[in-house]
Amino acid sequence: MSHSHPLFIAGQWCEGEGTIANHNPSDTDDLVGHYAQASVAQVGEAIAAARRGQREWAKHGLEQRYAVLMAIGDELVARKEELGRLLAREEGKPLAEGVGEVYRSAQFFHYYAAEVLRQIDDRVDSVRPGVEVETRREPVGVVGVISPWNFPMATAVWKIAPALAFGNAVIFKPANLVPASAWALTEIISRQSLPPGTFNLIMGPGSSVGDALISSPDIHALSFTGSLDVGRRVAAATAGNLVKCQLEMGSKNALIVADDADLDLAVEAAFAGAYSGTGQKCTASSRLIVTESVHDAFVEKLIARLDRATVGHALAEGVQIGPVADARQLASNLAWIERAREQGAVLAFGGERLERETPGYYMSPTLFTETTNDMAINREEVFGPIACVIKVADAETAIDTLNDTNFGLTAGIITDSLKLANAFKARAETGCVMVNLATAGTDYHVPFGGRKDSSFGPREQGRYAREFYTVVKTCYVKAN
Repeated sequence: MSHSHPLFIAGQWCEGEGTIANHNPSDTDDLVGHYAQASVAQVGEAIAAARRGQREWAKHGLEQRYAVLMAIGDELVARKEELGRLLAREEGKPLAEGVGEVYRSAQFFHYYAAEVLRQIDDRVDSVRPGVEVETRREPVGVVGVISPWNFPMATAVWKIAPALAFGNAVIFKPANLVPASAWALTEIISRQSLPPGTFNLIMGPGSSVGDALISSPDIHALSFTGSLDVGRRVAAATAGNLVKCQLEMGSKNALIVADDADLDLAVEAAFAGAYSGTGQKCTASSRLIVTESVHDAFVEKLIARLDRATVGHALAEGVQIGPVADARQLASNLAWIERAREQGAVLAFGGERLERETPGYYMSPTLFTETTNDMAINREEVFGPIACVIKVADAETAIDTLNDTNFGLTAGIITDSLKLANAFKARAETGCVMVNLATAGTDYHVPFGGRKDSSFGPREQGRYAREFYTVVKTCYVKAN
């Protein structure tokens, strides 16, 4: 291998048509590494290799597949501190969150290793005498995986692990902002007993490498997590080739704080939901819908909590909020703050770029009050440590306000009322609902996904993943 980190195609490490430098957002003087950039021709080579490799991988016995996935998960667990540090260094989330993400990635591989052994087909009686009917699940084929920068390992893995478990080949294109975690994961996978081409890493910009992947008629499925605008382009491109498509896109999640809420719990749920991961989560609760009877007390407590939060280098001890991902994201966040103020929102806390000992993309956690649900900052995904309080008259109005959005990924409520919690669960127009919990935080063994503009296609995670990564074959047999 050269001084740069190469691509992985057809079971071989190979150079690209150039490289990019990956820098630490906590310290822009810290070079994480140089990473190869694939050419469009190399995307085609990877797809061709994947088609060959998939046919061989699908023939592997269940225990062989199980062993491969378990080995990957085991190594991730063993190296969680090392890889968590790398992840925090390149993406900017605090070290504890980086280690947690690596461990969660291992759990996905372990879970889907077990799913390999749970692949049981169904048999039913035919309406015709003497005929037996069974339904089989078979691999969909070659799967393109495009993952985002905010969870550079976990989001990729919750696509890669089920794809491999069900006998598919993978073309993995990570976000170009965070290639280091993807490369480290690929290095682990490359040492497993997979047929050449079963797993491929193609790094590069979405405008060339990504477009070549989503536009190819030679893949069978494409799983994408990213912005709504790009998701729509993916849907259009894959539809033209009748390629199966799964999209996780934007969000504008809300946390309701009801009249009877435990305000200490509400503040911690709001802090975890809106500001952990520097607010760079599709599950972040950027809208805090608070009933007027507890509004002032909640805001006072939340401001006090934000004032205690430590913003700093992702690898520093005690840091709760790291930098945002890069200069573009920081500029976007600060522009949103000015736009919100111009529309009448009151800046209650933060809203500033911060300087620390190392040059990085730091900003203070930001809270707006006196906002309305029709303000632009409450309609569009911001993707930063910014939350807006919306005061409402009562819980009924709160749920209506929650649903008044084009998105529908997660929603939460803080309440001691079982009746209200049940009403919220029934009425919230989202894919995931949380009661007395932060909106950011989901389990790996149950389905994940949203409604409206947040998601398209089958759910991710848990046993529901097989709907995307397999195809159904119905078999009729008449004995002679």
